[in-house]
Amino acid sequence: MSVLKPLAAELPVFDRKFWDGTFRCTQIGSGSLGGKANGLVFIKDLLAKRIDPKYFPDVDINVPTMAVVATDCFDQFIAQNHLAGLPFDEMPDDRIAHAFQKCDLPVELLGDLRALIVQVKTPLAIRSSSLLEDALERPFAGVYATKMIPNNQFDPDIRFRRLVEAVKFVYASTYFREARDYIRTTGTKPSEEKMAVIIQEVVGQRRGDRFYPDISGVARSYNFYAFEPARPEDGIVTLALGLGKTIVDGGLAWTFSPTYPEKPPPFATVQELVKGTQTEFWAVNMGKPPAYDPVSETEYMVHANLADAEADKALSLLASTYDPERDRIVPGIGSRGPRILNFAPLLVREEFPLNDLAKALLNASEKTVKAKVEIEFAITFQGRRGERTRARLGFLQVRSMVVSDQVVDVNLSDPRAIVASDMVMGNGTADDIQDIVFVRPDKFSPMHTPVIAQQLESINRELRDQHRPYLLIGFGRWGSSHPSLGIPIDWSQISGARAIVEATLPEMNVELSQGSHFFHNLSSFRASYFMVQHGRRPGVNWDWLNCQPLVHETEFIRHVRPTERLSVRVDGRTARGIILSQLSDNTSQARK
Repeated sequence: MSVLKPLAAELPVFDRKFWDGTFRCTQIGSGSLGGKANGLVFIKDLLAKRIDPKYFPDVDINVPTMAVVATDCFDQFIAQNHLAGLPFDEMPDDRIAHAFQKCDLPVELLGDLRALIVQVKTPLAIRSSSLLEDALERPFAGVYATKMIPNNQFDPDIRFRRLVEAVKFVYASTYFREARDYIRTTGTKPSEEKMAVIIQEVVGQRRGDRFYPDISGVARSYNFYAFEPARPEDGIVTLALGLGKTIVDGGLAWTFSPTYPEKPPPFATVQELVKGTQTEFWAVNMGKPPAYDPVSETEYMVHANLADAEADKALSLLASTYDPERDRIVPGIGSRGPRILNFAPLLVREEFPLNDLAKALLNASEKTVKAKVEIEFAITFQGRRGERTRARLGFLQVRSMVVSDQVVDVNLSDPRAIVASDMVMGNGTADDIQDIVFVRPDKFSPMHTPVIAQQLESINRELRDQHRPYLLIGFGRWGSSHPSLGIPIDWSQISGARAIVEATLPEMNVELSQGSHFFHNLSSFRASYFMVQHGRRPGVNWDWLNCQPLVHETEFIRHVRPTERLSVRVDGRTARGIILSQLSDNTSQARK
């Protein structure tokens, strides 16, 4: 499998002209551009060659204008401020961030940043691009920080200070707890990591005190959670209103197969659909300045709701309306009623060729990278030309996916099954697991998910240090940023898990997880991910689990260690998987 790794890529030197310079993508400094920026450099020209403009005459497709601060600037910053000697393992993230804010950037870099900010008065995304980030064999997706700044203050001195603070914040995230845990997980030395920073325009438009794109999207050319009639190789697209933070953090968003765009996700009722679709979105705050907090990633971001978006005239191509009298959903917002973000005007009525565009991007990216891919993009509609809608698509990221080709046979009726499911991500086998960590179903509540995350982190650290891979079982979405949807945990906190089970309960029956960064890291570490819905058989054998020898227990977590090792088998062709134990008397007990 080919890997996206143009590590020697270079950009033209920043000529202190962001918008009107000779090149749209430039670099400050002479070091490496980092993984994320390298991917964009690699893809930007090749995509233009592979997507024929005549098929999408009303869409401008490009990598948003950017200047990349290369890694040599990071080295200078760390050295001149003597930061390498800080006791990072003993410092919480906020203390690390504050320590970096007190330091000075290199003089040469400050001059370039000042020149850039004087001419730019629209929102900017200050994005991480580390050496390890987005490399297939070292999956650091989403570990480091991105900070949005509104950049709309009249005084250029204020804009300059905010930009400098954002760059320092991204630098500091190199040493945050999650990043340090990731580095330990991959066996990489912390000293090998270096940070480049992408300063990039935000794709979107201003609507009152908010700035955001109409659509943020993540598309994958392989779908580990395909529902009939879709197949895994058909891929999947996830869409959300507003900034892409909703998707990458595992929030509520709309998913569909590019082969069957009109087919909705498998909600049982219209009421579940209304409850299970996006109701809030992220935007850049262009209004009253928030409380000063330079060590917060969301300092200049705001949450808004669908009523706000409708007032902004941002829903006409994205939403449908629920008619409670007829208990049906009507595409568009031409009638009164609750709005549902199902993107039906685009996917069903095809008022804009969104699905064809997503398929073309995936196809072009696959041919360029020569592997299954995940891409991120943002779309802003720019009015109409005659009967056609004009749009701009900003291509934000591309990364390779790991898709195993091992052939595995799975028998879901095996009497030794501890866990069995026909909705499993991954492919292959594992026979080195003996420890099982599971959230106690009798004690679980969404109110306690932050505490559960902390307890799991402690157990994970202990098992990881002992080099004991384990099976992890919990409820709701793993990695969700919203506690009501699942356990708000990042991958580093459960990095020792070789197989993970996401179960549902009657009071937490959420849609399948599709968080972007979490699942890129999951697949790259080749961990299996089981989705088990309550009430389905065979599901999880809770009685067997509760009978196993206890190692440790808290109010919410139980850690057991059976006498025999487990066997994990996942067939990626059918998305079926099973976790087996040796036969015991307990296997005959009824499953809850």
